[in-house]
Amino acid sequence: MKKILSFTLALLMLVSFVFIVSCKKEEDGDEKTFTFTVVYADGASKDFEITTTKNYLADALVEEGIISGEDSQYGLYVTTVDGEYHKWEDDGKYWALYIGDTSSPTGASSVEIEDGASYSFKAE
Repeated sequence: MKKILSFTLALLMLVSFVFIVSCKKEEDGDEKTFTFTVVYADGASKDFEITTTKNYLADALVEEGIISGEDSQYGLYVTTVDGEYHKWEDDGKYWALYIGDTSSPTGASSVEIEDGASYSFKAE
């Protein structure tokens, strides 16, 4: 009886471990290079060429020290890009994320980086 109970417990622990590992969002992957552009409130812009192993845009830009913000239920709510702060509730502007020339339907925490792609945050 003890052997069956021990085996069952060990099997349960193994299944739990596999489940946790499979559900974990991958944070690092293959090296990718992308272009990131900031369009400031005054219309000026600045380009960055970034090489990273991060899989998600927010993670790569935070690691580079380019963006910061507040954690939310949807991921990072970006309030500061390259030192320029905007928050709708404070100044009526916000940072809009673009993938290429198209407005992103999701936030930077959900955007998977594609090698060679271009992304931008524009103060709007």
